Amino acid sequence: MIPTFLLVGIPGLVTTPSWWALILITIYLLCALGNGTVLWVIAVEPSLHRPMYFFLFLLGVSDVGLATVLMPTLLKLSLFDSHTVPAFACFLQMFFIHVFSVMESSALLAMAFDRALAICHPLRYPALLTNGVTSKIGLAIVFRCVSLHLPLPFLLAWMPYCHPQVLSHSYCLHPDISRLSCPEAQGATYSLFVLFSAMGLDPVLIFLSYAFIGQALRGIASHEDRHRAQHTCAAHISAVLLFYVPMILLALIERLRLPIPHAAHTFLSYIHFLLPPLLNPVLYSVKMREVREKILRRIQPTKVRSVP
Repeated sequence: MIPTFLLVGIPGLVTTPSWWALILITIYLLCALGNGTVLWVIAVEPSLHRPMYFFLFLLGVSDVGLATVLMPTLLKLSLFDSHTVPAFACFLQMFFIHVFSVMESSALLAMAFDRALAICHPLRYPALLTNGVTSKIGLAIVFRCVSLHLPLPFLLAWMPYCHPQVLSHSYCLHPDISRLSCPEAQGATYSLFVLFSAMGLDPVLIFLSYAFIGQALRGIASHEDRHRAQHTCAAHISAVLLFYVPMILLALIERLRLPIPHAAHTFLSYIHFLLPPLLNPVLYSVKMREVREKILRRIQPTKVRSVP
């Protein structure tokens, strides 16, 4: 087992590490503030204790967790220009990065399923998606995230490594570590299973959910009801695109070996991991009127009550 791995710094910012650290800290504080506000409002408002907002709560937890687990190595590189990370710490960070990524993907899938039921079967929706069913979906999401990735650190710890222990990012990812192993190393099949069972299957199911939603919207006669349903789905569609488009581009670049600069590949990876936690609270606060009103009522109760 390799005792340490070497992380690659941020391209073009090696000479200004402190300046880049200030940007990273600002991004993290904004992520924590935005998602924390949404989580707090959902937790304290009884009117938001519904399936859609429960899945939004899970999305906020995954966003905060993902931003938190990325920061140790990013700040270590930016503040101290330290590229080494022990294997145990690297495997631990890798585990939580992938757990929170799959949790975000699962939450987006659950939200798409929720919207499909609400729009396609509005009368049966309360009976189909009860609090008990919602709780079971939440437990299934947590079990899926942990059980899928729990074997990965142990597989990587026992793999023989034949290549230099230099990773291609500023944090530890499973594909990045596994490519350093010897060709005959075991675990590649399980890695592909994890990849396709989560990140490969979820976007397909989300696409199918919105295909059903689109078909149902065409059958709604009322323009006002159709507009309300479309407005409700707008925030979720934006979050789905924000999460999956950079990921798909990264996968295409990796598989097709497209000749793009390493700096562009690295920044696209940062966009995939850091932009959704930063923008998702803004999307849901702006697009979902009920969330926005509850936040404003909690922050400025007197001013909100005075508005007719």
